[in-house]
Amino acid sequence: MVGFSLPSARTVDARSSILAGVLIGVGIMAAVDEIVFHQLLAWHHFYDRSTPSVALLSDGLLHAAEVIALVGGFFWFADLRRRLGLSPRLAWGGLLLGAGGFQLFDGLVDHKVLRVHQIRYGVHLVPYDVVWNVAGAVLLLAGAALVWWTRSRRPGDGSR
Repeated sequence: MVGFSLPSARTVDARSSILAGVLIGVGIMAAVDEIVFHQLLAWHHFYDRSTPSVALLSDGLLHAAEVIALVGGFFWFADLRRRLGLSPRLAWGGLLLGAGGFQLFDGLVDHKVLRVHQIRYGVHLVPYDVVWNVAGAVLLLAGAALVWWTRSRRPGDGSR
């Protein structure tokens, strides 16, 4: 059998699978935040401490960043899949990590530390802050649990 070779074992790129998922998760959560809270509900802009023109510009910059994250993440994901290096479970874990990390960063750093905007104005903020940050923490913990569970399984235990 000259010229015939058996396919090599699939080598999963765990780190890249997670990071591609993180990038997609950040992009998705940024898009949800911008579309729902900035545009549909009009509760705030990315930067509310200036003029309406600056607020609109800040939303445009956030939108550009989320599109870049989504396109880059999906190209990375597709490349991993093409090379048979993708771990779907690790990518899902990364997506949840990215989405939860974005939401917690926004809720804690943007809202409370930097005060670039609040979730909503003219209302008691505590319920909004609690729901926003707890939801982010749940996403983050679910992603961490999925990554940990997938990485702790032995290679022969099934599809990763």
